[in-house]
Amino acid sequence: MLPTHLELLNPTLQALKKLGGSASIAELDEEVTKNLRLSEEEIATPHDGRQTKLEYRLAWARTYLKAYGQIENSSRGIWILTPKGKANERVEPKEVAQLVRTHRKKPTQSNGSEIPQIIESNDTPEVIEAVLAQTWREKLSDVLLALKPDAFERLCQRVLRESGFTQVAVTGKSGDGGIDGFGFVKIGGLLSFPVLFQCKRYRGSVSSGMVRDFRGAMVGRADRGLIITTGTFTRDAKVEATRDGAPPIDLVDGEQLLDKLKELGLGVEIKMVEEVLIVPNWFKDI
Repeated sequence: MLPTHLELLNPTLQALKKLGGSASIAELDEEVTKNLRLSEEEIATPHDGRQTKLEYRLAWARTYLKAYGQIENSSRGIWILTPKGKANERVEPKEVAQLVRTHRKKPTQSNGSEIPQIIESNDTPEVIEAVLAQTWREKLSDVLLALKPDAFERLCQRVLRESGFTQVAVTGKSGDGGIDGFGFVKIGGLLSFPVLFQCKRYRGSVSSGMVRDFRGAMVGRADRGLIITTGTFTRDAKVEATRDGAPPIDLVDGEQLLDKLKELGLGVEIKMVEEVLIVPNWFKDI
């Protein structure tokens, strides 16, 4: 049975300590998952098409720990232990829940799932930030899933170009072993190598079999591949992508794609809130 977000508080805190006090979301989720006695089916249970239920609950565990002052995240998405977090070996979930807890439920989303809502009287800037982030992610994810397949391929092409790839082309051929396009990556302005990519716009998880099929189509054409999806990857798929002795395949899941679109400003605009400060001492010198 999957642990709740409150039951994941201490595993998350301990995993971050084991990783040296800082970690990316992928590293942190992987470390927590390794220490949980869960079946592959439980780990891969989908939540909303772009996240598994476990990933979703881990995200809320991070949110609660951040609101409780144990961890914080940088603008680059790296989670870090605060001095308070370094000093504590464990937290008491009930105490954390007194600050930020599920008092009632938000209206269900279109897929029937529910999002925990924080008690208004206990709202903190960190929690508000997290809830707002969840909102834009859901909206953007829905937009991506509504795209036609060829439009999603063109979007991936644009993302790769904006990320430094050159000569990016979408093949759009059927029966091509799942290869949707190719591009070149240049290293240090001197060396370049081809990368084949595949675009998967759907809900659910990419399996290890899909990764193997894609690698098979790469044989003799490129030594590195890239799979971009709006969904997630199973643990077996992640292992298969980096299997020893086989051409490596980089994986970009739905969460990473959303972050990249935001970073590149593709279809996402960030509005800064103006803050007006009054400086009384200035007037004294008039």
